[in-house]
Amino acid sequence: MALFVPALLTACGEAPPVETNAAKAGATGAGSAISVTAAPARRRDLPIQLEATGAVVPVTSVDVKPQLTSIVTAVHVREGQFVNKGDLLFTLDTRSDEANVARLRAQMARDQASLVDAQRQLARSRDLLAQKFISQGAVDTNQSQVDAQAALVESDRAAVDAARVSLAYGRVAAASAGRVGAVTVYTGTAVQANQTTLVTITQLDPIDVAFSVPQRHLGDVLAALKQGGAVVTAALPEGNSSVSGRLLFVDNAVDAASGAIKVKARFDNREGKLWPGAFARATLNVGTIKDATVIPQAAIVQSAKGPIAYVIDNGKAAMRQVEILGVAGDDAAVKGISAGERVVLDGRQNLRPGVPVVERSADGSGKAAGGSAAAGGDSAAPQTARQ
Repeated sequence: MALFVPALLTACGEAPPVETNAAKAGATGAGSAISVTAAPARRRDLPIQLEATGAVVPVTSVDVKPQLTSIVTAVHVREGQFVNKGDLLFTLDTRSDEANVARLRAQMARDQASLVDAQRQLARSRDLLAQKFISQGAVDTNQSQVDAQAALVESDRAAVDAARVSLAYGRVAAASAGRVGAVTVYTGTAVQANQTTLVTITQLDPIDVAFSVPQRHLGDVLAALKQGGAVVTAALPEGNSSVSGRLLFVDNAVDAASGAIKVKARFDNREGKLWPGAFARATLNVGTIKDATVIPQAAIVQSAKGPIAYVIDNGKAAMRQVEILGVAGDDAAVKGISAGERVVLDGRQNLRPGVPVVERSADGSGKAAGGSAAAGGDSAAPQTARQ
């Protein structure tokens, strides 16, 4: 018993240091590596895309106003109705204009009768001159009377035409095709010439989206416009659908305040997805970078030395200085990284060059960048201690 008890105490005293050291070694190995997620750099063609928030604007939007002061006698359209060019919209009271046209026509008929009489007098005076009963001066006087009366008839005819124009203003027709907005007048409403807005007609198909692009992309945008217009995609913020159109217009000056230039793209809008005044996310394709090294934009870090990215090199973080050649959606074409290298996405803010990293998958399971599982290393120490 005297020999057994010291041996038992010695065994019990030596076991705890073995387990503690193993646990410390495992904890030190796990704590020194930073957990990250990574994605491979790929080589492919990348379209150059410019994204901007724009506004949907109609190709034409016309405020219909009367050309004479009168009273509305009939409304021929409904709110929200689609009309064609020349369709009748409103009828105004034109009784005073009709009376004026009738008066001018009567005056023209009277002057025409006077002209016929003056022409007969001229013919008679010429006969008398041939018989030497009157002088040439009398004939000249009759000729002057005929010329003056003919000019008066022409003046009457012009006055009748002008009155007929005013009379035609009583029928208010659509100047262009489009959708009728809110009707602001009704039968019996008094309207003022060139002041009262009767209705607004807006063209919805086709339709434009106006947005701005930075000045540094002006050359690419102009080149795309000369080639027939680059493809532009517009998507509304609240919807998942998008429509495609083409670049139509580039403004002739750069905005000095913002350093951007305004552009427009035109879209077919038969389904009415784009509505005037709505905001839309416009994406303009201005070219393609051939055989580029493409990485996620999330891997790029803006530092004091410029954009950088971290890659996993033999289980450790390695910093790469990159040059951004173009962006498309969530991807970016860069220089400074080789295709096949794994770039760090999540966890890059904690990295320093040479720091060991543990790459974890999207489901949260970790795998050491060198190839051994982190979980396996943690479980090995307790098993060794128990053995």
